[in-house]
Amino acid sequence: MKYRPHEYQVYATDYILSHPVAAVLLDMGLGKSVITLTAIFDLTLDSFLVRKVLVIAPLRVARDTWPAEIEKWDHLQGLTYKVAVGSEKQRKSALLQKAQVYIINRENVEWLVHRSGIPFDFDMVAIDELSSFKSHQAKRFKSLLKVRPKVKRIVGLTGTPSSNGLMDLWSEYRLLDIGQRLGRFIGKYRDNYFVPDKRNQQVVFSYKPRPGAEEAIYQLISDITISMKGSDYLKLPELLLNEVPVRLSEKEMETVKTLKRDLIATIKGEEITASNAAGLSGKLLQMANGAVYDDDGAVIHIHDRKLDALEDLIEAANGKPVLIAYWFKHDIARIKKRFAVETLDSSDSIKRWNSGEIPIAAVHPASAGHGLNLQTGGSTLVWFGLTWSLELYQQTNARLWRQGQKDTVVIHHLIAKETIDERVMKALKDKDNTQAALIDAVKATFKGGLM
Repeated sequence: MKYRPHEYQVYATDYILSHPVAAVLLDMGLGKSVITLTAIFDLTLDSFLVRKVLVIAPLRVARDTWPAEIEKWDHLQGLTYKVAVGSEKQRKSALLQKAQVYIINRENVEWLVHRSGIPFDFDMVAIDELSSFKSHQAKRFKSLLKVRPKVKRIVGLTGTPSSNGLMDLWSEYRLLDIGQRLGRFIGKYRDNYFVPDKRNQQVVFSYKPRPGAEEAIYQLISDITISMKGSDYLKLPELLLNEVPVRLSEKEMETVKTLKRDLIATIKGEEITASNAAGLSGKLLQMANGAVYDDDGAVIHIHDRKLDALEDLIEAANGKPVLIAYWFKHDIARIKKRFAVETLDSSDSIKRWNSGEIPIAAVHPASAGHGLNLQTGGSTLVWFGLTWSLELYQQTNARLWRQGQKDTVVIHHLIAKETIDERVMKALKDKDNTQAALIDAVKATFKGGLM
């Protein structure tokens, strides 16, 4: 296929070419893969500034999306690649063959650096979904940081750089510029720009930015960062967000309140306990959805309120395909028991969804949140259960609400009233405000507009 880049795509490619260290915050659907590959082609086969490139991406994106993009575009012919996923034997075989681009899933970064036995001699690294390196304690972060000085050029790609707040940015930029802008140590970054927020005596649970900290951080990273919003450059379809209220009975609500108050509740003779705040959150989310795991891992059924609401939405769709986002295993088990649903967990199922062969499909945000194009299969998404992760929430929505979607996208949220669902929904909206401020602060400006 002939590549006819939009002006913003040319701008972003030129930015990567002119910045050895670049954070490219591209909204979902703007084509970050082809933008980056166009720059890689220039660097490896035109200017010869780069010899060997490592692309790090989520598993399915590494396996399917990046190879498909290289094969798709005429102007990338001649760019050779190897995909290092699968078994250790398969990964080693791919890495030992000659190519310009090597694509690996992020879970195997630690293996590549420490256990593969293969020298890390890549002079350029492209990180697809830079936000997946936001934890400075993760093995993938520590491993990549160790070999970062060997890399001459690096580009970080994401549409959700600070999904959980500005604290996320430190590790992401620590990888990019080796600590030049936000510092080499997380403690100093935290002390300089944040103050304790929620705490229990000496134990601090969260931090909030100091006055003026956001502007200072944005200014520090602005020289290596560009940001583009899809709504500024793409003719995206209309998006309708809908909250569908679901009401539990008095008895069901009493069980929820008991667990929240006492961290223990008895349901149908089985004890449900929560050992900490995170555990309590998980249990309350499960109960809002209609079932919960007991202390032995068995599923205790509580109600079918969300299933009933989902049935109404499917019926109202009047034959149009419906995509369901679920979180817990018992959610999808109960959904499949009520409806003829197919999970999109293989290349074949995704192809059949996009061909219109699957009327009701389900995806888990953690596995389908990045890189999958599902927009030709339908335009209705139902969040059966919510997630605290703004990144997974936005990325999952973007599977349907993206360029190429021909219909109005309708996203329903099943919200159990007076439960934790309401807090999660509010948190997703509040976090979006912080992320929107970052993206606006470093937004790319150039002549041109809506393409």
